[in-house]
Amino acid sequence: MTSEFLKKPTVPIRIGRGKKANTLLEEMLATGFQGKNLAECFALWKQMLCEEEITIWLGIAGAIVPAGMRRAIAYLVEKRMVDVIVSTGAQMFHDACECLGVKHFQGSPLVDDRQLEREGIDRFYNVFVKEQEQRQIDRQMQKFIENLSPHHQYSSREFFELLGKHLTEAGVEKDSILVQAVRSGVPIYAPALNDSSFGYSFIMARHGVIDTPDGKGLKKSDESNFRFVDQMKDTDETVQIASVAKKSGVIYLGGGVPKNFIQQTELLNLIMGQDLPGHEYAIQITTDIPHFGGLSGCSFEEGQSWGKIAKSASKVQCLCDLTIALPLLVHGLAEHEELAAKRKKPHFDWGDPKQVKVVYR
Repeated sequence: MTSEFLKKPTVPIRIGRGKKANTLLEEMLATGFQGKNLAECFALWKQMLCEEEITIWLGIAGAIVPAGMRRAIAYLVEKRMVDVIVSTGAQMFHDACECLGVKHFQGSPLVDDRQLEREGIDRFYNVFVKEQEQRQIDRQMQKFIENLSPHHQYSSREFFELLGKHLTEAGVEKDSILVQAVRSGVPIYAPALNDSSFGYSFIMARHGVIDTPDGKGLKKSDESNFRFVDQMKDTDETVQIASVAKKSGVIYLGGGVPKNFIQQTELLNLIMGQDLPGHEYAIQITTDIPHFGGLSGCSFEEGQSWGKIAKSASKVQCLCDLTIALPLLVHGLAEHEELAAKRKKPHFDWGDPKQVKVVYR
């Protein structure tokens, strides 16, 4: 008698030249450990793209843009393999930096960081960037903010939409997440926008900071009209998006605030009397683990206890560095562009702030 547990043997991957990423990922479904989990992420993402009238949320955390993942995200946006993005502010700042010509450099963690500080170089593990160039972008963002209306309370989605339009004209590098989001109609939210360099720029605008003639320091102007982002507007808009979605899927690259913010769209709707089932599809790639109690590593089963994830959800979590997993996944998905092209995608009408309208076409 054969045990019910012993039905599918593992199958070693066939090694050969010219193999495409989607074929490799499909073969990895018959392997084990995190390789199999990554392949299941790929299979589940493809399944989402085949769903009728689904809204696919993408959460982004971690410094993956400086690490070279910007074009992969921009591709997903351009091809509408995702529909709504919730990100840390830092990701979008780094995207704006690269769009405006700032380069991140290959480096090493085995350096004297005191020497880096003396040379004005900031380090993200083994990636370097010039501090002064980032500060120049802070000033450019300040000037952009100062041209916004002081009489309008912006959501971060509205802010990024205007910034994306600005970068479409001013940017030297058009292969940008923010630029592609404007072109494709994908809203971007950063619910902790002040926890990034954008926060610096808003405060500089608030205090009317200007350059001194000698360029050695900064001073304040006599007058300043304060512009700001209303983060409660972010919550309101995303809850409305969730409330009108026929079905929803979530993809978390890392965890942090973006994961929690997307998760809470279902829970807050439940609290407000809208009976949503929870997200029906869920993918997460993270290096965090559940037993220390942090949300970045918590299981989707834990999310089911809150009503954030549907009881019958299709779900998979892969414990892997995003800079390894994401290029494989996106190259695999690139072999299935026709799925994204055929799917009915949500298009958002922001005309009525009390009721976001969504049309799938």
